[in-house]
Amino acid sequence: MSTNATTRRVTHCRVCEATDWQEVVSLGDTPLAGGFLDPADRYDDEPFFPLGLISCRSCRLLSLTHVVDPEVLFRVYAYTTSESQTMRTHMTRVVELSRDRFALAPQSLIVEIGSNVGDQLIAYQRAGMRVLGVDPARNIAEIANAAGVETLTEFFDVGVARRIRAQYGPAKQILGRHVFAHVDDIAEVLAGAGELLDPDGVFTIEVPYALEMLRRNEFDTIYHEHLSYFFISTLVALFARHGLRLVDVERVAVHGGSVLVSAARADSAWTPRPIVAELCALEESTDINGDEVYRKFAGTVAGTVRELPELLRTLVGSGKRIAGYGAPAKGNTLLNVCGIGADLIEYCCDTTPFKQGKVQPGTHIPIRGPEYAKANPPDYFLLLAWNYADEIIQQESDFLANGGRFIVPVPRPAIVPGASDAGRIAGVA
Repeated sequence: MSTNATTRRVTHCRVCEATDWQEVVSLGDTPLAGGFLDPADRYDDEPFFPLGLISCRSCRLLSLTHVVDPEVLFRVYAYTTSESQTMRTHMTRVVELSRDRFALAPQSLIVEIGSNVGDQLIAYQRAGMRVLGVDPARNIAEIANAAGVETLTEFFDVGVARRIRAQYGPAKQILGRHVFAHVDDIAEVLAGAGELLDPDGVFTIEVPYALEMLRRNEFDTIYHEHLSYFFISTLVALFARHGLRLVDVERVAVHGGSVLVSAARADSAWTPRPIVAELCALEESTDINGDEVYRKFAGTVAGTVRELPELLRTLVGSGKRIAGYGAPAKGNTLLNVCGIGADLIEYCCDTTPFKQGKVQPGTHIPIRGPEYAKANPPDYFLLLAWNYADEIIQQESDFLANGGRFIVPVPRPAIVPGASDAGRIAGVA
């Protein structure tokens, strides 16, 4: 069921307000990536929404073509912070970088927007800092509060920022890890940051790096929650419009290649590190301000959408069994856009209890727990959670040693031949 009742078409750029857009790629109508369903005989009422990517020719923000009502997207939310060692290590590093570069002292107030179950703030607590979470998802905030991380069930805006400052004082750091890209009215969030930040505080966000998305063909990271995909030069312009100066960037490997970006008040003592200018120059050399790089991206996407289901059909036709490894949001974009359903994928294995026993949105592939997968191993796992590929392949050495294989879908469909070849992913013709 396609619905327009809770969507609107993007007309003006949320960074610079321009209206000249390049159409990059249309992925059709898809369900919400987090819209997991209970098993049923029919799914006639399942909502689908248009999904496409456009590029602002003025500031080169990459934006979805349509915005879904955030009350639909975020009041009940399926994603919880990964418990992988990769992510735990990264969260610790975020604290260390923030503390070392911005002189965060014990008892500094750290406010996290979109704080999820509170794992990142717990890492700050361990470093002796005061923390407060802000997250609109009621189910998620309940978990965080139970874990001892005070969390307000709110969308962050100017009003919420003023209330926090009145009760807790100014924030030395406002953090938003993989949430800023979810926000439509980013001007309101930045105005809130201006209300709450200490004069020498920093506003730190972690977002997928648009340059990496283009380079690695990470089109499956395009889904309705992700409204924006940023270049550093776009963020420089955005912050400047709101009285902030981009002063620090750290490139990080999580989620397929992200950037941890910090901005300070324009009149603060913080000045940009050289990496800011270096990355802006890199983007310029990649011709992000022209149309051709986006046309090439669209062509690569079309190639994967054609090649991956062809590979899976060939394997199934030869008697091989395939399951999905993980049930992440990005996996649902991949499955739906490529037309991969339960005729090719028997089940998806995921460690998140909330998802187990449900079916994937759109494709209705059943989701099982790890125990089921161990008892019913496939010949191939389609690695939907490819952003944790190295860790997963190490954990599943027995599966590989027993003849199992992984299929990595992006940047091009590829097969991991065996345990000894985990670091040398072979391309599939």
